[in-house]
Amino acid sequence: MQEFITNHQNEILATAVTIITLLVLKFILSKTIRKVGGVSDLNIIRTRLIIKYVSFGLSTIGLAVIIFIWGVNFRELGLIFSSVFAVIGVAIFAQWSILSNVTAGIILYFSFPFKIGDRIKIMDKDMESEGNYIIEDIRAFHIHLRNDASELITYPNNLMLQKAVLILKTI
Repeated sequence: MQEFITNHQNEILATAVTIITLLVLKFILSKTIRKVGGVSDLNIIRTRLIIKYVSFGLSTIGLAVIIFIWGVNFRELGLIFSSVFAVIGVAIFAQWSILSNVTAGIILYFSFPFKIGDRIKIMDKDMESEGNYIIEDIRAFHIHLRNDASELITYPNNLMLQKAVLILKTI
C-alpha cells in the first residue's frame, strides 16, 4: 500500500484537489440557487430539483476529470463509452420530449416568469378547455393547472415556453 501511495502521489493529490473543488463549487452553486429561489419567492421543491440537476452535472464533470487525472486507457474506455452512448443516444432520441421538458423546467426556474398561485391564460388553440388557470405546482416535466371548473390539467413545460402565456394576476 505504501508503494502505491508513493508511486501515485501526484494523482492522489490531484484527485483530492478535484474533489474539494467540486464540493466547494456544489456548496456555492447550491447557495446561489437557494438565494435566487428565495429572492424570486419560488417553491422550495423546485429549488431542490434544480440543485439536484446541478449536483448531477458537477458529479459527471468530476468523474471525467478524475478519469483524466488517473490516465485511464482511452482506447479501451472508448469502446465501452461508444457502446453505452449508442444505446443512450437511441433512448434519448426516443425520449426527446422528456429531455425538452426537463430543460424547459430549468429555464422556467431561472427566468421565473410564473409562480405557484398565479392566474394565467394560455394562448393555445389546441387546448380543449379554454379559460383561465391557476398554477398549482411546477414540476420537472409539467405544470399542474386548475381551471375554473376545478379540473386539474397537466401541461408540459416545453409548451409553456413555446406558447404565449398571459399572467392575469400574481399572488
